[in-house]
Amino acid sequence: MSGEPSTARRGRLTRERVLRAALTVADAEGLAALSMRRVAVELGVETMALYRYTESKDDLLDGLVETLFLEVEERLSKAPGPTGAEAPGGPPVGLPALRDALHGIARELYRVAVEHPNVISLCASRPLTVPLARRPLAVLRVHERLLTLLRAAGLDDAAALRVYRAFLSWVLGYVVIDLRAVVDDPDEPEPAFRLGLHRLPARDFPMLRAYGPALAERGGEEQLAAGLDALLGSLGRRHA
Repeated sequence: MSGEPSTARRGRLTRERVLRAALTVADAEGLAALSMRRVAVELGVETMALYRYTESKDDLLDGLVETLFLEVEERLSKAPGPTGAEAPGGPPVGLPALRDALHGIARELYRVAVEHPNVISLCASRPLTVPLARRPLAVLRVHERLLTLLRAAGLDDAAALRVYRAFLSWVLGYVVIDLRAVVDDPDEPEPAFRLGLHRLPARDFPMLRAYGPALAERGGEEQLAAGLDALLGSLGRRHA
């Protein structure tokens, strides 16, 4: 009898539900706390019940990336204008509209990252561990959307690839750096000690000690947009 509730709950499991539980654990406790056993506890099932839906810890981590990109895709699909366009062959996109669309993609990526700061680093690292064709479909759809926009704006193959690589490098790099852990002791009221600046030898790291408090503050969407504008600055000149 003691196993009946667990069996009943296991019968309602899906891969999506397992991944959502994993995301809940990672959001609340960090990636270090994430394990198949911990996710099973979150769902109230036996650990072995999860292996039907995710075969390993690595698969679970890849599933978290998939879940985050699904959130991005859902937001983009509801966005007006070319940001929400998924199929190639649509109407041409002018450079101003392309800039707006790229800002829209960057903004939604950043907003999802802010909601899941413990997990976002996986989005920059996990896809690189597998070949392109084996990456989660949700990841590939964002990449497909981006390339479709660039070609619709009239960029040739070389220009489209150049902007594609630069855009992803900037946005993912910015998000990971902006949301990185900086605070050493969240319960410490004294700012310098809260950031752990006393652990950095003053002689060896004077600049990091000086900029530590500023580095602890997020740059936010404003600096993300400013960097993207600088990155795209040559686009209009090349196609004027």
